[in-house]
Amino acid sequence: MKTYAIGDLQGCAHEAQVLLNRIADDGGADAGIVFVGDLVNRGPASLEALRRVMALCEASGGRIEAVLGNHDLHLLAVACGAQALSKSDTLGEILAAPDRDLLVEWLRRRPLAVLAGGHLLVHAGVCPQWSAARTIELAGEVAAVLRGPDWIAFLGQMYGNAPNRWDDGLTGAARLRCIVNTLTRMRFCQSDGTMEFGIKDSGGAPEGSGLLPWFDLPDRRTRDEVTVVFGHWSAMGLLLRDDVVGLDSGCVWGGKLSAFCLDDRSLLQVDCPEYKPHSGKKKS
Repeated sequence: MKTYAIGDLQGCAHEAQVLLNRIADDGGADAGIVFVGDLVNRGPASLEALRRVMALCEASGGRIEAVLGNHDLHLLAVACGAQALSKSDTLGEILAAPDRDLLVEWLRRRPLAVLAGGHLLVHAGVCPQWSAARTIELAGEVAAVLRGPDWIAFLGQMYGNAPNRWDDGLTGAARLRCIVNTLTRMRFCQSDGTMEFGIKDSGGAPEGSGLLPWFDLPDRRTRDEVTVVFGHWSAMGLLLRDDVVGLDSGCVWGGKLSAFCLDDRSLLQVDCPEYKPHSGKKKS
């Protein structure tokens, strides 16, 4: 059985179905699939995309899974009243849907990291100090809170850029926020692992800033352990390396929706309309 990772859908339900059909043709009806987060928001059909992925996951017996991205967490926060909608959100159809509560309940029970066939799948990145096993363990801490009775209170404390560097001594909301920011928001870091959240629209750091993509930090522990597969970075685009695979190829911005086979490293892609205009630089 082949397993595929699919990049950020961001509400592009039609393109998702076309890509799923291609996966079925390439890998068979029993192919494994992991969506690397941001199922919803920005695109035209977030409700349809979310319903489709939920149905696939629930019918698959664990063969299909989706990790949480920052837009998925934002939907949860808005749905429970912990955060307000922003002007650029396209979540209204979900919030008004008759099955809204069912969708929210399913979404909040998704993991933030998955290990599959020598690959570690997350939405944004992995702290350089973390091993693959530690990443799964810390992602599990957040998942346990999201699935528990205090999930709404947690989402109310989730937003913010501090702390911006991991420390094993972190506790409480600060610890959970740092884990969430690492797994769902991180792009650039200083050499010591300090995260920089201010650069969103660029594939490269400003000259002289000392910033590096998180995956290029020299002491990253996962480098020699697993291939890390992630999304989140449409301005960078598709990245295929032995140690990292970046799958956000800017579907909602007029790019492509991409699927990467973990078994043979083949790539399947679907062209996408420009649902959201951009000024020369894609965003996520």
